[in-house]
This record gives sequence, C-alpha cells and structure tokens, in this order.
Amino acid sequence: MSDIVIIGAGVIGLSAALRLQQAGHSVTIVAKDFPTPYESANKRALINYSSQWAGAHNRWILPTNPAEQREHGFSLTTYRHMEATMAKFPEAGITFMKGIEYFDVAPAVHGDLTEEQALGLGLEEFKRLGKQDFPDDKVTYGYEYKTWCLNPMIYCSFLLRQFHILGGKILSMELRDVNEAFLVKSLPGVQVVVNCSGIGFNDTAVFPTRGQTCLVSNPSAITYTRQYADGTWSFCIPRNFHGGTIIGGTKEPDNWDSEPSAETRARLLSNAAANYPTLVADGPLQPLGDIVGRRPTRRGGIRLEREEIPAGDIKGLQDDAARSIVHAYGLGGRGYELSWGVAEEVMELVKQRVSSRL
Repeated sequence: MSDIVIIGAGVIGLSAALRLQQAGHSVTIVAKDFPTPYESANKRALINYSSQWAGAHNRWILPTNPAEQREHGFSLTTYRHMEATMAKFPEAGITFMKGIEYFDVAPAVHGDLTEEQALGLGLEEFKRLGKQDFPDDKVTYGYEYKTWCLNPMIYCSFLLRQFHILGGKILSMELRDVNEAFLVKSLPGVQVVVNCSGIGFNDTAVFPTRGQTCLVSNPSAITYTRQYADGTWSFCIPRNFHGGTIIGGTKEPDNWDSEPSAETRARLLSNAAANYPTLVADGPLQPLGDIVGRRPTRRGGIRLEREEIPAGDIKGLQDDAARSIVHAYGLGGRGYELSWGVAEEVMELVKQRVSSRL
C-alpha cells in the first residue's frame, strides 16, 4: 500500500518520487503521460507533457532577490546531483560540458563579476570572453562556464526505471481534480498527495508558455545561448547518445498553438548558423523535426508548499482523517535545472507533515 501519491510523471514528479522513496516512503505515480522515445512519441498528444520536449540544459541565473536566491539554491542542489548521477550511472543521459553565453545587452547583475565571485556562486570554470570571441559586433558581453546537458527521453526513462527498481508503482490515468488522487479505489489509505501536475488544477495563475525548437543531426560539444537586444533568444543544446542537437527557441506566453511554424524554424536555424559556427563546420544544419511544447509557467513563481485538507472536506473518503497536498508545479522552463532542489523541498514538506502528527 502506498502512503504517498505523486501526480505527474514529468521531471519534477519523477525526481520527487525517487527522493521520497530514499526517505523510506512507499510511492505511487499517477499520470496521464510517461516518458516515451522520441521516434514513437505523438507530438500533438503529448504537447502538455513538457518534460518530453525540453532541451535540456543548465543555465545559471544570478540571484537578485529572495525568490531567485531560493531557485539558485535549487539549481546548485541539482548540479551536484547531476554530477553524482553521471559518475554512477553514465547511461542516465547526462553530459557535462562547456556552456557559453552571449548578450547583446550586458545584464546589470553581472557587473564586474570576477572568477572568484562566480565560483562562490557555484559557477565552475567561469571565464569572461573578449570581443574576439563574440559571433558579431552586436554582442557586448559573454562568458563561459562548466554546465550539464541531458537527453530528456533517456534521462526521464532512467528515473522511471530507478523508481521501479526501488519498488515504486505507476498508475496510468488522467485526473481532473487534485482531490481525486485520494479517491482512487486501487490506492486506499493515501495520506499525502504531491501535486507535480505542471499546469496545475484550475490554478488561474498558471499559463502555458509555448516553445518551438528544431532537432538537428549536427553534433555540438558546447551548449550556447544568446540573448538579443529585443528580448528574443537563440540557443543550442546537445543531446548525448547520438540524440542530435536542439536549436531554439521561442518563449510565447499564453500561446496554445500546437503546430510548428516554418517561418520560425527558418529563423532559428539561420540564427544558430550565424551564432555558433562550430555547429556548421562540417556542413549545413540537418533538421530532423520540429518540436512544440508548453512550459507550465505561473504568475508569482513556483508553487511549492503544503496544503492541509481538514477532516471531512474530501467527499467519498472512508474515514474523516485530515489529508495533505504538497504542491510542486509552475516551474516554467526551469524544471530540469531546479528538479532535485524542488524534490528535496518536497521531501522536507512531507517530513514536516509526518513530524507534526507524531
């Protein structure tokens, strides 16, 4: 019998499930979508399963306020976890490599960031770039650092496999309300539900941010990002295990369009060829397919908290005991980057719930 149900089998749900198992809990994942190989995935049917379509890589965002400080801590926890996982499980789909950032307008938060200061923030192998390193004269600031990239299909399948090995169970079903997780007949006695649903359940603060990218066969040994003066982006994210390279990308709030734009694809590929010459050193970009996903973004940031449900508030339960919901959703495009920090916080919230009832 499971004492905890996780809603959602994206990177947050899978990471939280594993962390709770490590703490001794019996866990079941209830989800509509699960990791699927790229070649057989139905892109339209899985468009809301954003973990399937991520890049995915780690970009350091220097903190300027308490919320960013918290997220930076999550990203550091994740970074360390990725290092340990890659060392122990090379098949997990994680690769450490050089990351390079180009900015048309230098962020104020970077200022005169030194290598020593960067290291204090967790940025390993940080080095500022000179004008000779920039792709064109519109770039005014840039730096390189050590980071990680991963192949999301391989990585999420690895997490799911580890979950099974540790005795976890899965249930494939679609829930319409978070409280339904307490009422599943095959899962009696559930006391805690962890809501990793991504888009949430009727949370009016949540909205989709459409992202379009293009998978190409060209390999890259570096992950690049460029921020243009108009706020748009270009990025290049290698996927190991011969997974090609992701060329991106767009960030389109409240855009529900599921179809890729040929015009957008042409712009993304043109920008990548101009910005990252090593990518086309052996020939032009070779597209394998367009990708469209919906990042679950939330006004006000991540919802990461425990909600207590008073006794009797959930109709249909066989007892009147109180229940708890731990919410962990609304990470936008930073799910992979923050995943293990969020999983650690989920575990602490569950631990506090258990301790309060002793």
